[in-house]
Amino acid sequence: MSPTPKPGVLDITPYVGGRARAPDGTRSVKLSSNESALGASPAAVAAYQAAGGEISLYPEGSARMLRETIGEIHHLDPERIVCGNGSDELISLLAHIYLSPRDEVLFTEHAFLVYRIAALANSAIPVAVPEKKRRADVDAVIAAVTPRTRLVYLANPNNPTGACLSGAEVRRLHAALPASALLVLDAAYAEYVQREDYEPGTELVSRFDNVVMTRTFSKIYGLAGMRVGWAYCPESVADALNRVRGPFNVSVPAQRAAAAALLDRDHVKRAVAHNDKWKSWITQRIRATGLRADDSEGNFVLIHFPSQGPHAALSADAFLTGRGYILRPVANYGLPHCLRLTIGDEDANRGVAAALAEFVARDSR
Repeated sequence: MSPTPKPGVLDITPYVGGRARAPDGTRSVKLSSNESALGASPAAVAAYQAAGGEISLYPEGSARMLRETIGEIHHLDPERIVCGNGSDELISLLAHIYLSPRDEVLFTEHAFLVYRIAALANSAIPVAVPEKKRRADVDAVIAAVTPRTRLVYLANPNNPTGACLSGAEVRRLHAALPASALLVLDAAYAEYVQREDYEPGTELVSRFDNVVMTRTFSKIYGLAGMRVGWAYCPESVADALNRVRGPFNVSVPAQRAAAAALLDRDHVKRAVAHNDKWKSWITQRIRATGLRADDSEGNFVLIHFPSQGPHAALSADAFLTGRGYILRPVANYGLPHCLRLTIGDEDANRGVAAALAEFVARDSR
């Protein structure tokens, strides 16, 4: 007999990232992975390059230098920060630590696919809670909690919908959870949010033992290729993560680049301003074509297409790809009639808006 994976593993549909290029080799603009329109800070690039002389050495195992920089910028205790090879590593490790077979993991129906993968990889039961108009329904999540609920993943803002809950709504959700359930607040897009009632999760983590906040350097900091994330945790959760994570899970260049990116606050401000300007602009242009675009708190917009006919999502994807614009189909998120558009630089935004208008107009006569 050959080795057999544990229950749940073979039920996983492997994660597939956004496409990077047109299949026929057409020169393309990648707007499929929510990467930063401005790219990495020049200071981060310089720090990465300067770290080249250290690549023969193991990194400091706890990523202390990076944790202390995160703590300085966000006014947090570095001892309660754990760094990872992307925030998805930490999301998966939390499942590895806290789930037993047949435990239940809650997340909303259009949430990040890694939550389901993390549950199945640990022989747990993924429970997708229906959303209300593509927004997390706090009452529905609370109603789905059972004695077997061990993890509740909440992406806030959510990808790919861009929807966001207020701090008060998140606090209400947490208050309804049993102490035995861990609330994981995935705040990958927190830096883009401009709502005054938004809270990424630091306050809840500081007050309670069953809340974790995860963050990433892949989005606004433009370090997606470096794979760096971090979690702010209760002391007991940080201790557990440090027991099971890889001993050198964040490389020297990644630590150096991430710390430099954090300290370049002017670059972050420029990225926020760029996103605010062009997200509003492109949302208006999309709606002017007659297509529907959801409001978004991230660096992307979810575009809705008719369920059938010449303007369906699959036709739009093919048309835009032919024009060199690569968007993200999101059928695997339960949104078969939508495409997700990442906010790009000015040329990309103007170009894809014109291509969308051309697509809608071509068969409307």
